[in-house]
Amino acid sequence: MRRLSAIAPPKGKLGVLTVGMGAVATTFMAGVDLVRRKKSHPVGSLTQLGTIRLGKRTEARAPMIKDFVPIEKLENIVFGGWDIFPDTAYEAAKNAAVLSPEHLAEVKKFLSKIRPMKAAFDQNYVKKLSGTHVKKGKTKYDLAMQIKDDIKNFQKKNKVSRTVVIWCGSTEIFLKPHAVYATPDKFVEAMKENHPAIAPSMLYAWAAITSGVPFANGAPNLTVDVPALTELAKQHGSPICGKDFKTGQTLMKTILAPGFKARLLGMDGWFSTNILGNRDGEVLDDPESFKTKEESKLGVLEYILQPKLYPDLYGKIHHKVRINYYPPRGDNKEGWDNIDIFGWLGYPMQIKVDFLCRDSILAAPLVLDLVLFLDLAKRAGMRGIQEWLSFYFKSPMCAPEIYPEHDLFIQSMKLKNTLRWMMGEDLITHLGQEYYD
Repeated sequence: MRRLSAIAPPKGKLGVLTVGMGAVATTFMAGVDLVRRKKSHPVGSLTQLGTIRLGKRTEARAPMIKDFVPIEKLENIVFGGWDIFPDTAYEAAKNAAVLSPEHLAEVKKFLSKIRPMKAAFDQNYVKKLSGTHVKKGKTKYDLAMQIKDDIKNFQKKNKVSRTVVIWCGSTEIFLKPHAVYATPDKFVEAMKENHPAIAPSMLYAWAAITSGVPFANGAPNLTVDVPALTELAKQHGSPICGKDFKTGQTLMKTILAPGFKARLLGMDGWFSTNILGNRDGEVLDDPESFKTKEESKLGVLEYILQPKLYPDLYGKIHHKVRINYYPPRGDNKEGWDNIDIFGWLGYPMQIKVDFLCRDSILAAPLVLDLVLFLDLAKRAGMRGIQEWLSFYFKSPMCAPEIYPEHDLFIQSMKLKNTLRWMMGEDLITHLGQEYYD
């Protein structure tokens, strides 16, 4: 394991570019503005409210994470982004109907100044949406170069010294691994040939990475999780991570499933269904986009429960996931879970979970943490896949020779141990045997 070089201090301003300026992005932007003006609290944000234990328990050292590692202050963040609609961030936030009238009024002046750049969009990849505020170009490569110019112009106009790009857009159709993803050269050639395997989200990832800018993917799209882009991320010193923000139902699965496994309770099945009425729900009403989301949500239990290691307990699980578009619910998603488990001597039991959550309210602090941690990673000289940020994703990226870690508690330990490693502190193992020798 290589040693970490010194972490560069966060000088100047940090630019944040969101791909998509809908419910999640505007809730994130509004929240940051409210928090830095002391109008509200950053609930759900590890970087803002979390602490980290250092050394032995007897030392009683547990600083705030934001005081322990040199992350950027909220006051120094500048926002921008792209969208297929020309609405300002305020208009988009009002249409999304996530925030209360009181909060909207508080952020109106701030959000009204944020106007999206034209987006690279192709309806073949998101069937349920159509936009008017879109880029034009002969090839996908032309569009990617326009995105690179957007990044450069944003940096110059806003005088930012660092930038992070994060996908807050819709779920694209399901794409399988393809030969054009094999190398950076083949990827560029495919963009120039308008190859159907190159989705719009990949254009943003390529543009950010080759600009030396960190990139995070908040949707289940394949996007940056292909060999060509992971290789480019190493070459250009760009930290990357994804996929799919872990917010509602899957968050609950990664909390509950590790508990069942730890106590070796068996499982016959887990049935999950959702109703939501926001733009995300509308997009997922298309079977091809739902397939992408389904793949992301289904993998969680298999990796946590490890049925090959525990065939008698988890070898015959029936795992079903359904998502239903129901406009009256808006952004207030509801997730129902029926879990069939069994205990001692095989006696069956059931658990029911009804999570009435707010999709964008849960996602916004994740966006903030990812932006700040990716900027930290960039200044620390870390490049390529940032597996330590798996904590935030349903389908975490990892090295090709290993399996992804989905257990929320292991992910949390990995994240905090990475921060300790970055700052030269001892890693925490929780052994503690010295107290009893």
